[in-house]
Amino acid sequence: MYYSVRGEVIHLENGIAVIECGGVGYKCQTTLNTQKNLKLGTQAKLYTYLNVREDAMELFGFYTQEELSAYKTLIGVSGVGPKVGLAILSALSPSQIALAIASDDVKAITLAQGVGKKLAQRIILELKDKFNLGGADVSSSAGSNSVNVVSGNVPKAIEALTVLGYSSSDVAPFLSKLDGSLPVEQLIGETLKLMGRN
Repeated sequence: MYYSVRGEVIHLENGIAVIECGGVGYKCQTTLNTQKNLKLGTQAKLYTYLNVREDAMELFGFYTQEELSAYKTLIGVSGVGPKVGLAILSALSPSQIALAIASDDVKAITLAQGVGKKLAQRIILELKDKFNLGGADVSSSAGSNSVNVVSGNVPKAIEALTVLGYSSSDVAPFLSKLDGSLPVEQLIGETLKLMGRN
């Protein structure tokens, strides 16, 4: 229903930002990472997700589309509700979450408040199954860039980015321009930056 809200930041408190648009203040539940980018009295844009329940309608706001995409992916996992999704994205950036899932790093995901070992394992299991990416898929989607894309840490970066909801064909052209020997997290970060510019 709401794609984004843009306006003045009129209130900030732990986990909440209020953005005034056209005289209406929209209360958005946010992550710590989003709140770090907001300042009272300044203009801001948040990408939003509206959660509708029988007894409430809650608006969630994110500073980047990557964070919103990661949030939608996380709450699709059974046992991960809206609050837990926020907690995970407050503890880890989207690229760190993708890396943790790609590398089976349960400990990293349990850094989030309210996430135990079993839930972290379920997140990894469900998202790996949902976005399973084989070597053949990587090379075929990359086309002429397949030589670069299947070298070094690039396949791991592609797998991690698919966890965030991107297709391998979307990210392969950007990854082909980067040095495959870079750490996976750096490859993910650089790819997200390049995609943001486009």
